[in-house]
Amino acid sequence: METVYEAAGGSEGLLRLAAAWHELVMADPLVSHAFHGGAKPDHTERLAAYWGEALGGPPAYTATYGDEASVERLHSGNGEHDEMNRRAIECFDEALTNAGLTDPRLSQVLHDYFAWATVTPMYHHRADDILDDAQIPRWSWDGLQG
Repeated sequence: METVYEAAGGSEGLLRLAAAWHELVMADPLVSHAFHGGAKPDHTERLAAYWGEALGGPPAYTATYGDEASVERLHSGNGEHDEMNRRAIECFDEALTNAGLTDPRLSQVLHDYFAWATVTPMYHHRADDILDDAQIPRWSWDGLQG
């Protein structure tokens, strides 16, 4: 069976999606606050590699950029920000269309993944509570993998 990564167009499709999302959030007054310290020049590549690994693709993120613990530490300790999360998810849904990922089943799975990832593993803990051996959560057509 085709993975979500493959259905999304592999690394090229996810790079288009990451670029479309990044453009939208940087233009959004609420969500851009998350980047108040600036984004790394290769943010879209990092994001696409992370999503790709999470969605059934190769371990491009962990082989090149870091591990899950470093991602969670980067995003931890910022407290609750439900409105920003909601807007980030809305931007993601718009980015799906902008990136040409409009197949209804694929769009729904990607939306579900992003919504889950935005509110579940990120932001809800202190950096000291993150396990050093945390793994990138894997997502398939059936949702979060055990």
